[in-house]
Amino acid sequence: VQLQASGGGLVQSGGSLRLSCAASGFTLNDHAVAWFRQAPGKQREAVSCIGRDGATYYADSLKGRVTISRVNAKNTLYLQLNDLKPEDTAVYYCAADTNWCQADMEYWGKGTQVTVSS
Repeated sequence: VQLQASGGGLVQSGGSLRLSCAASGFTLNDHAVAWFRQAPGKQREAVSCIGRDGATYYADSLKGRVTISRVNAKNTLYLQLNDLKPEDTAVYYCAADTNWCQADMEYWGKGTQVTVSS
């Protein structure tokens, strides 16, 4: 089971990025899948999740600026980040769980760094 996140980078405030998370060894569509982030010196926080039933959840601080999506044919999860702010700077991780959207997901990928300059 592997999750590989990519798409991070350096972007100016107000810019956009699309993060990707390619899954191998299991089918994303059969799992709850999510994005988390961790900024330096801060705890990891949930960004967004798609439940097994397809319901989507977003952190209140990011609603309206992020969109989570899943392309089953590519077994890939995406996170579109818009109107980025310096406080969005963090390492972003994708994760999957057999059952639920939850803080302690079963499978984790290595993160991708997002840096937003002011």
